[in-house]
Amino acid sequence: MAALGLVLHVGLLAWCVFGVWQNVIITGSSQGHGAHTYGGRWKYLTFLNQVLQLVFFGICVSCDLIQLCFSIRNPLCSFLTRLKNYAFATLVFPVGVFVVTSFWSLYVYDRELVYPKVLDSIIPEWLNHTMHTVILPLVLIEVFAYSHQYPGRKSGLGLLALFASVYLSWVLWVHHAADIWVYPILAKLDPVGMTVFFVASFLVMVPFYYIGEFLTHWRWGSGRPSKRRRKKKN
Repeated sequence: MAALGLVLHVGLLAWCVFGVWQNVIITGSSQGHGAHTYGGRWKYLTFLNQVLQLVFFGICVSCDLIQLCFSIRNPLCSFLTRLKNYAFATLVFPVGVFVVTSFWSLYVYDRELVYPKVLDSIIPEWLNHTMHTVILPLVLIEVFAYSHQYPGRKSGLGLLALFASVYLSWVLWVHHAADIWVYPILAKLDPVGMTVFFVASFLVMVPFYYIGEFLTHWRWGSGRPSKRRRKKKN
């Protein structure tokens, strides 16, 4: 079973490496892409999410290898298992689903707000789907193939809120330092509208956290630790 898990995770990791590599190569070849402006491609949530998934599946592969070579009780394996569970619950699943739903919702409404048509001459359609569509099946495969222990909601949602706050601060700093907005939609909003937009974006992430927890519980019969179990640990 561990060997099959390793094969699956190696495949998922390889896809993530391919996606990030192609993103860097293709967007780096055109000076018309925002990757050449202040902050590079690191100012885009899409790219950050790709890197997040790459790191996550890298942790999964490392954990699988240690289980095969040593034991599931190995201290390093135990640490990596806790790390991957926490990372998947609080960031990988909710942020990944948010990237897919927010991008395609805005794209359908008015693509110029998030993905101007000029990008079609830079980014091929298959890479666009690699960055904004394939993310969803990847996290769903992980949900249904592996059981993840969810942390307490307070700490889980707290980390998600911290991530959102740091990214928001980064977006605002990029605008302050270089007078550019990461996404075209931000240039069309006044301060009140922008505040509403950012707050709404975070609030949309919260249900995605609960959806991940629900799917895990539905598939495995486990998810967030019970209150009784948490009290025993304390």
